[in-house]
Amino acid sequence: MKVLFIDTTHPLLPKLLEDAGFECTHLPYTRKEEYLQEVGQYQGIIIRSKFFIDDDFLSHAKNLKFIGRVGSGMENIDIEAAKARNIVCLNSPEGNRDAVGEQAIGMLLSLFNNILKANGEVRTGTWLREENRGLELRGKTLGIIGFGNVGSAFAEKLMGFGCRILAYDKYKSHYAPVYVQETNLETIMREADIVSFHVPLTGETRYMANNLFFSSCKEGVFIINTSRGKVLNTHHLVEAMKAGQVRGACLDVLEYEKVSFEDMSASNPDFEWLCQSNRVVLTPHIAGWTHESNLKLSSVLAQKIVQLFASKTN
Repeated sequence: MKVLFIDTTHPLLPKLLEDAGFECTHLPYTRKEEYLQEVGQYQGIIIRSKFFIDDDFLSHAKNLKFIGRVGSGMENIDIEAAKARNIVCLNSPEGNRDAVGEQAIGMLLSLFNNILKANGEVRTGTWLREENRGLELRGKTLGIIGFGNVGSAFAEKLMGFGCRILAYDKYKSHYAPVYVQETNLETIMREADIVSFHVPLTGETRYMANNLFFSSCKEGVFIINTSRGKVLNTHHLVEAMKAGQVRGACLDVLEYEKVSFEDMSASNPDFEWLCQSNRVVLTPHIAGWTHESNLKLSSVLAQKIVQLFASKTN
């Protein structure tokens, strides 16, 4: 089977596939249209987030059997169009679950203990202790929305902090381990001191964190978003923070990101307010971006592809 690499990946992925008998080709085109003349000769596609694979693109991929997404989110692939053409869609959320879980904790601890603020002050000769008095996680109630690979990994890493952990997942039941209380969204909004989003971007979750959500939360709640930028309405978050309804936020993703996640366009008062606020921790979509996850994302995806299609390479 011939596999087209649309995005660059860790070299381990093409190596594992080639070892299993696949023929791998990387075409580093810059525009989606450039691939249309080539894609028909391939049985597999590997992509990260370069562009959206829609029905028109798939109509040119006459021999396509699978699409492999290096990562967890699948919002840049028209899944239904692929299914209609009997194309299998695979991803590798197991590969970066630990990385995202650790990042969420790191951002939260930085915010609770004023680490970024204090670091900047000390570097300029300012020594403020009382002004940087922090908060402890022990005794806090933390609500996790979405309990898949990442949400469950986040919960595992919270066990030692003495938190009460609540979890809500619309599409699961009887999933929570003994240290997590399975509950509904209303309970999380009412009781959680911290709410962390770990959901895919779908029609249901787009701007799930909005004015109604924030106003329904416990006053002074902290918000974490390491899922997708458009899960959270930035303007509504800023309004809620200005009103004191939301006390702080950790945002690894922003709604202003481009499809590829490699850049963003954010020249507006809301983003500027976030950048100026000491109650916000911002990172550039790197929660799952560790050296270890780079390897694991590739090995997990390769394993899935090989298990399903290696026998068809001969």
